[in-house]
Amino acid sequence: MSEETPLVWFVTGSSRGFGRALLGAILAAGDFVVATARRPEVLKDAVEEYGDRVLPLALDVTRPDAVQAAVEAAVARFGRVDVLVNNAGYANMSPVETGDEDDFRAQFETNFWGVYHVTKAVLPVMRGQGSGVVVQFSSVGGRVGASPGLGAYQAAKFAVDGFTRTVAVETAPFGIRVMTVEPSGFATDWGGASMTVHDIPEGYDETVGAMSRMIDSAAAATAGDPERAAEIIVRTVHTGVVPSHLLLGEMAADMAIDYSRQQIEEATAWQEVSRSADFGRPYPTPLPGSAD
Repeated sequence: MSEETPLVWFVTGSSRGFGRALLGAILAAGDFVVATARRPEVLKDAVEEYGDRVLPLALDVTRPDAVQAAVEAAVARFGRVDVLVNNAGYANMSPVETGDEDDFRAQFETNFWGVYHVTKAVLPVMRGQGSGVVVQFSSVGGRVGASPGLGAYQAAKFAVDGFTRTVAVETAPFGIRVMTVEPSGFATDWGGASMTVHDIPEGYDETVGAMSRMIDSAAAATAGDPERAAEIIVRTVHTGVVPSHLLLGEMAADMAIDYSRQQIEEATAWQEVSRSADFGRPYPTPLPGSAD
C-alpha cells in the first residue's frame, strides 16, 4: 500500500482512547474511515469536519448480526475495506478467586469474541479484494501476562494473540497481512472511567491492590501518547512494512525483551529434559537445579 492511495479503514471503539486518536490520524492521512461505536453521535464533530470521508455506525461487537450489518454498510458506502482495526475493549479488576464469573465472561465477550466476530465478517471482503491489513489491539500484558487483578482481560488478550497468529497464516495467500498491537500504559481512560475495580480482599492487597494503585498513578497512566501511537500505526500500514507484533511504549518494549530473554534462558536450561520425553532419547536426564 502506498501513501498516495487513500485507504478505507474500519475501526471499532472509535469514540475515545486509541480509537478516537486513530480516527484523527486516519483522516489526517487523507484516508476514509468507518468509525464504529456504541454511541456514534459522539463522532458528530468528525463528520462535520470531514464529511463523507467518515461513516459513523452504531456497533456492539458482541452481536454478530450487528457486526455483519456494519461491514455490509461499510462496503456499500466505500466499496471495500482495506484496514480493519479491532480496538474495542475494556478491563475490570478483581482477583480470579473472588471475581464474579459473569463479569469475567462479559470481558471475554467484548475483548475476544468481539474481535472474532468483526474479523470473521471482514475477512471475506479482504479475500475478495486480494488485499487487506488486520490490526488487532492487544496489550503488552497479552504477551507477558502476570498482572494481578487482570485475569479476564489478559486471558482474552492471550486468546486474541493465538487467534490472530492462526488468521495470519491462513490468510497470507490471499494478500492479507495481520498485525497485533501491544501497548503499555497510555493516556487513555482504560484504567479510569472504563475500568471497574471490584472488591479486593485484604489478602490480595499486596498483589491486586498494588496493581490497582499503580494503574491509578499518573506515571503509569500517562506515559504513552495515544496520538503518537495512532500516527505510528497509520504510517506503518501505509508503508506496507507490517510487523506481526507492534510494541508501543518504552515499558512495552522493555517488558517484552526481558520476557523473551527469560523464556530463552528457561527453555535452554530445560532443553535436555524436554528432549528426553521423546522415544529414542536418553532417559532419564537430570532436572536443572536438582541433586539427582
